Amino acid sequence: MRVSAVTLIAIGAIAALVAIGVTDQVIPAVDARTMSLRPWIAARAMGVTAYLLLTFEVALGLVLSHPRNTAEWRRTKQVFPWHEMVTVFTGAFLVLHVALLAVDPFANVGVVGALVPGYSAYRPVAVGLGSIALYALILTAVTAKWTRLLPAGWWLRIHRVAAGAFLLAWVHAVLSGTDGGALLPLYLVTGALILAGVGHRWWTARVRPPRPAAHGLAQPGASRPGPVARPVPVTATVTVEDNA
Repeated sequence: MRVSAVTLIAIGAIAALVAIGVTDQVIPAVDARTMSLRPWIAARAMGVTAYLLLTFEVALGLVLSHPRNTAEWRRTKQVFPWHEMVTVFTGAFLVLHVALLAVDPFANVGVVGALVPGYSAYRPVAVGLGSIALYALILTAVTAKWTRLLPAGWWLRIHRVAAGAFLLAWVHAVLSGTDGGALLPLYLVTGALILAGVGHRWWTARVRPPRPAAHGLAQPGASRPGPVARPVPVTATVTVEDNA
């Protein structure tokens, strides 16, 4: 099932509105100080949420691309719609995360710093890695949605950039957040799970036995078959008649 672009935009807008509503309920502007800190706190909450959604998105992508999926699991029809929907929600929370940081003077990031790597006054390297990860995720999402605009096979090559984008997002989350120490166990667990998934996929593709030919091959561990007698052609069969 493929979702239209209009539906994806609508889902993203709904996710953004829900996030804003939740922020207003969790962090109500009861005084001037809370009002000034609310964009920063909300931006951090949106960033953590986007990171968790990205982890789930990458995990679903590993299931879809796993060598055993096409041979044994056959879960593409069930998993792909979830992968696409999670991508939309990830993008929605990322947009809110970046927008809040860009307009919040307390964050000291700015519009240019949020969009151009290295131009943030606050932790430029860490924020810059997050910007690069954002662009990499946009590239993989757009090329996966409009695959027909690319030469055959190119979308898959570009889509593999998502693994590197997750790594950049992980480093960005660990280094840029003021709550990185408190959330470090979360980042370590999620990072280890994705690393294990990538490793398992790579190892399975490396050791997967080749497909047997049409006439069949010996199973692994079976004894080596002996020579097979060549069958006698039908044309060489001679019929002997009894003349007695």
